[in-house]
Amino acid sequence: MNSPAWLDRILYPFAHHTLQLQNGQMHYVDEGQGEPVVFVHGTPTWSFVWRQQIKALSRTHRCIAPDHLGFGLSAKPAGFAYTPEAHALNLEQLIGELQLKNITLVVHDFGGPIGLSYALRHPENVKRIVILNTWMWSLEEEKQIMKISSFMSGSLGRFLYLNLGFSPRMLLPKGYHERRHLSKDVHQHYLKPLNNAQNRLGTWHFTAALKESGSWFDQLWQQRENLRGIPMLILWGDKDALLPLSLLEKWQKTFPEAQVRRYKAGHFVQEEKGGEIADALKEFIQG
Repeated sequence: MNSPAWLDRILYPFAHHTLQLQNGQMHYVDEGQGEPVVFVHGTPTWSFVWRQQIKALSRTHRCIAPDHLGFGLSAKPAGFAYTPEAHALNLEQLIGELQLKNITLVVHDFGGPIGLSYALRHPENVKRIVILNTWMWSLEEEKQIMKISSFMSGSLGRFLYLNLGFSPRMLLPKGYHERRHLSKDVHQHYLKPLNNAQNRLGTWHFTAALKESGSWFDQLWQQRENLRGIPMLILWGDKDALLPLSLLEKWQKTFPEAQVRRYKAGHFVQEEKGGEIADALKEFIQG
């Protein structure tokens, strides 16, 4: 595929790869050689959010980072379900098509339940797990999140998301503790793929899924023992204004053996602490 005119090839110098799925074409990054590291993004981001880590790790590892349907450079079909469950099946298909073995799985935001769904189904093929500001259980106890999800899944919320670009314009900046890391140029790379109502469907479905996919999240959490033997690293932005710190506490309580590193950063810790996150990943992978 050709690069869109707005894509800065210095910021994002990676070759384009695509996989034809039943519902549309998935774009993904596949850089470097060696042990595979699979990066799974959330909303309203895409593989661009991992660019600093891919640049660093692809010197010694094979780095794969898909764009979910509805995000980044992937297709944005009107008929796709856009549920976390559907995205998880697409990710599983990509990993299978590329015949990736003994992967290190790096997940963030909605990429957590999407990516960890694969780990729960195929724990024998996941060598390590790295968790950044995410969850893998129903968020019903988080009353503020449920309140927002209920409102945003209604007609006014749909209008805000689809017609005004609420997610990349308003929520994304709130995910940065230090706004200087969200330069105008970087912000454009999150705005441009979501430049009309059709292209923003994925972001709206995710906010609705915070509540509507609760039963699926619960199913994942009930299988959490499948992850017990997999080495886990938790990299957490303590200044996250989008997700509560109680999520980190739940991860630590459930997986006390996990390594934990905390950063003075917001929700998009891989953007604000790009080099530090890359170094932590390299150290963890090299054992």
